[in-house]
Amino acid sequence: MIGFLKIPIIVEENRKIIHVDMDAFFASVEEREHPQYKKKCLIVAPDPRKNNHHGVVTTANYNARKYGAHSAMPAQQAIELIPKEKLVIVPPHFDLYKSTSEYIHNIFGEVTDTYQSVALDEAYLDVTKNKLNESNIIKVANYIQQRIVKETHLTCSVGISYNKFLAKMASDYRKPFGRTIILGAYAEDFLKPIPIEKFNGIGKTTQKRLHNMDIYTGQDLQNLEQDTFIDTFGKMGYVMYKRVHGIDDSPVESQRVRKSVGRERTYNRNIVYSADVLQELKKLAKMVSTDLSKQRQHGKTVVLKLRDSDFETVTKRMTFQDYVQNEDQIYQIASDIYTKLNIKDKKIRLLGITVTNLDPLSYEEVRLNLFSNEDKYE
Repeated sequence: MIGFLKIPIIVEENRKIIHVDMDAFFASVEEREHPQYKKKCLIVAPDPRKNNHHGVVTTANYNARKYGAHSAMPAQQAIELIPKEKLVIVPPHFDLYKSTSEYIHNIFGEVTDTYQSVALDEAYLDVTKNKLNESNIIKVANYIQQRIVKETHLTCSVGISYNKFLAKMASDYRKPFGRTIILGAYAEDFLKPIPIEKFNGIGKTTQKRLHNMDIYTGQDLQNLEQDTFIDTFGKMGYVMYKRVHGIDDSPVESQRVRKSVGRERTYNRNIVYSADVLQELKKLAKMVSTDLSKQRQHGKTVVLKLRDSDFETVTKRMTFQDYVQNEDQIYQIASDIYTKLNIKDKKIRLLGITVTNLDPLSYEEVRLNLFSNEDKYE
């Protein structure tokens, strides 16, 4: 076929790629907010019993998966698989998942500027050069996992390799909270036993065509000649041929425009007094301001998040015409929001401050008027 040349199987391992995949993300966030769900079979979906049997599962926790429930399954089918006494079904709370995802992606940005978000719950990171100045990719992956656990109380699985395809395959290999590395010398052996249904980039239509060719595993794919791939699948066949032999040159497409910068802390001992809350807000404001300076950004919206001992979460924001960046401004706004909430007799277990509506510092910087009549409070 004109346009394709036979390529030798030469594995280049000069890049260091990590794929981060959050474990049952939506369900895990719900479990964090409601710890009583952890021992249940949790389905995140519109309740089909209240929606004329309609609705699709967005995520099932690992307890529910043991009964065969999984994402993209009709919710009615999923709940029929699970004993009623073990089942919990909750509607998705996308604002919560999105804000949690943004926080996690901020962690990625503190490791490398070259990271590619492909969903709320997963991303590729090129850490060949990284802000930790760490050459050991396993230590970088461990750092990411531990920070996510410590700061969000969620777990992720990571795949480590020299290209995106293998890193993605590795992150799915041992879940939850897994860490798998694929080196060039072992790439083909790693892929041999894997069913083609688990190969990233091979969709259902292609799977059917491969099954018709008696192709079911990675080893079956490796036994095909390059010409067969190309004659059967064209350009996609060329990509498949390279990948099944451990070759993938696609870059991590960095997304340098950040939508928010934020910090939050969960406290082992609940905060009881307002003075202590304000003191913690001052610390968070300083950290957020430092992060903004590092990113050379400023924003127009400050968001305060707090969660009490009953796991009730409140998120309020103030938006201004002018930009916010320094810690005094951020603290004044956050403390003002806290005061307006008029929270009394509440034990606080989590506090967070986020600045959104970001622009580079190269945009005009003007003096902030904290009391402008046109400022909005939501």
